[in-house]
Amino acid sequence: MIRKYDGKIVLADGSEYLGCRFGAKEDRVCELVFNTSMVGYQEIVSDPSYTGQLVVMTYPIIGNYGVTDEDFETKIPTIGGLVVREYNDIPSNFRYTKTLSEILEDYGIPAIEGVDTRKLTRAIRDGGSQKALLTSAGTPAVEAAALLNATDLRRDQVSQVSCKKRWYSRTSNHRYTVVAVDCGIKLNIVRSLNARGCNVTVVPYDTPYQTILDMEPDGVFLSNGPGDPEDVAPVIELVRRLRGKFPIFGICLGHQMIALAYGGETYKLKFGHRGGNHPVKDLSTGRLEITSQNHSYAVDDKSLEGTGLEVTHINVLDGTVEGLSCREDRVFSVQYHPESAPGPQDSGYLFDRFIQLMEEAKRNA
Repeated sequence: MIRKYDGKIVLADGSEYLGCRFGAKEDRVCELVFNTSMVGYQEIVSDPSYTGQLVVMTYPIIGNYGVTDEDFETKIPTIGGLVVREYNDIPSNFRYTKTLSEILEDYGIPAIEGVDTRKLTRAIRDGGSQKALLTSAGTPAVEAAALLNATDLRRDQVSQVSCKKRWYSRTSNHRYTVVAVDCGIKLNIVRSLNARGCNVTVVPYDTPYQTILDMEPDGVFLSNGPGDPEDVAPVIELVRRLRGKFPIFGICLGHQMIALAYGGETYKLKFGHRGGNHPVKDLSTGRLEITSQNHSYAVDDKSLEGTGLEVTHINVLDGTVEGLSCREDRVFSVQYHPESAPGPQDSGYLFDRFIQLMEEAKRNA
């Protein structure tokens, strides 16, 4: 059956991309980005780092294995919207409990299929991440342009997605206690820590320094999250005060905030890194890892001189900083996601490194 186009995406330059709507039938102005993953659309839709972003999937068929209850990365998805070439609403997967469209509708997330995603991805690649409107096909161009111009993108995404009170994820026969600062934490990070014998206490991003000090953790984890790291001043100040007192491990936004806390700088990439196929080099071993990434900002390597931070990993494609370490303070971070699900899984050893640092700190206490 041939469906009639009933939706479109409008860019700031006036260009339009027609398609068929699914999920929630809502108009939405978002930052337009693309993701090159071939699998994992449920994890993408439920990753808090995509808050307020309209994500273009470059892989053409989305929805074919449905959505499962166990694979969510957050309890309430906050992605801005989804753009796909072809949506499959008849999943073939014995584990699936709902279709992707049903989940999107449940959480008020608009989506569109039938779009020329190759052309749209090239527009993002050439023009950079940009503001876009997902709306009905009949919305007049003048009205769409006015709505785009009148809508500012949010700057307080971390406060939107961070938990409002602490919560716990415990495991049997635990050996370590970890405080995880929630800037939009993915649940598979918590699972990865639990699997290594850690009881995890997840706390809001603005938790006071003294509160964490009083909890006497073996280590502190800084999570991923959406937006500009410079907007998350409470966590940057928290790192400044906690460094050297506990082992600290940061992922993605946590990595950027560690750099800022030590006096480094960050900048916005033209179109960011999003997908499960980014090669990263470990400078200490020369080993290449295939990594999963999702970020708009990067650490400026030239700003790190004199900060005490050492670059440990670099992106093979563009040379951006992918890992940092301060051995004296037992602090380290990576820009990518070692907990990535459904994969790749080359970087799980980083959680083991965090365990080693906590073990060393306990021996030397």
